Amino acid sequence: MVELLTSLSPAPRRPSPTPAAPRRGPPPRGRAYSPRGVTLRTATVADAAPGADDYHSTIRSLNSSGRHVPRKSLGQNYMLNSKVNEELAAAGGGGGGVEEGDVVLEIGQGTGSLTAALLEAGATVFAVEKDKHMATLVKDRFGSTERLKVIEEDITKFHIRSHFLPFMKEKYHNTTKRAKVVSNLPFNVSTEVVKLLLPMGDIFSVVVLMLQDETAARLADSSIQTPEYRPINVFVNFYSEPEYKFRVDRENFFPRPKVHGAVISFKLKNAEEYPPVGSPKSFFSMVDSAFNGKRKMLRKSLQHLCSSSEIEAALHKIGLPVTARPSDLMLDDFVRLHSHLVEV
Repeated sequence: MVELLTSLSPAPRRPSPTPAAPRRGPPPRGRAYSPRGVTLRTATVADAAPGADDYHSTIRSLNSSGRHVPRKSLGQNYMLNSKVNEELAAAGGGGGGVEEGDVVLEIGQGTGSLTAALLEAGATVFAVEKDKHMATLVKDRFGSTERLKVIEEDITKFHIRSHFLPFMKEKYHNTTKRAKVVSNLPFNVSTEVVKLLLPMGDIFSVVVLMLQDETAARLADSSIQTPEYRPINVFVNFYSEPEYKFRVDRENFFPRPKVHGAVISFKLKNAEEYPPVGSPKSFFSMVDSAFNGKRKMLRKSLQHLCSSSEIEAALHKIGLPVTARPSDLMLDDFVRLHSHLVEV
């Protein structure tokens, strides 16, 4: 007999009739990193009220789908806290979050706990789910609504412009309104999905994702001259305005991961708001090359593009020392450096 999920993991403590006040402020030293100036909101299972997506109903849903064990290879960690789902939906846009009539792309919807919050907010949801069992479960759960479309596909192979864009235009009646992305993302595809979505400012106005806490903090903080500063920070700030929203303790997930989660939002820029580079492909190729030798001076790491003397001259023109390293340059510095090197 196949062992059911109820025996795989102990249930989290039952929520009290009156939910505990959410803990605010940074986590204790050593527990989680937070970007400078960010006030963290830590969500816990104690915040949740009993409802359709608590621990026990999640277990029942998984058992009923025929999938008895969440698949680690797919990064499946299901959300147990309905309040976190509500706050994810609330983070999806301006002051009001996801609103009536919004079209939302959800990636990896799992048992549909976040899907329920998005539908409750009045959105039309386009869900892309790689696991066929979970796709079937959510189709069955929300079969009566016309505001949900579930596609069984790997988001990293899914052509958004070919398949999602026509759906969005139909729902928006060909207006210029943009869609939103709100997702409790499988942790193992986070960076790949960020790189996929952020250049799509013509389709999406905001991208709100649940990521690993350390990843979210690193993407939101673009401070130079730090060990965390990498090409992805330049990429994120080129295409968006990132904001760390709040941390979610790991006990809110099933199965419980080894790390905490966090919600981050990216307000996407329109093409006319991008920094002025002639070719983004050429620009990011230069940035990647610069960081390939992170401790090297740029006059060394970019030698395949120009001579050392030409790189030194370009650095001097933009007001940087000829001994500058990639961790010394902000986005605008890289843009100006690229401009001068292209001229050479």
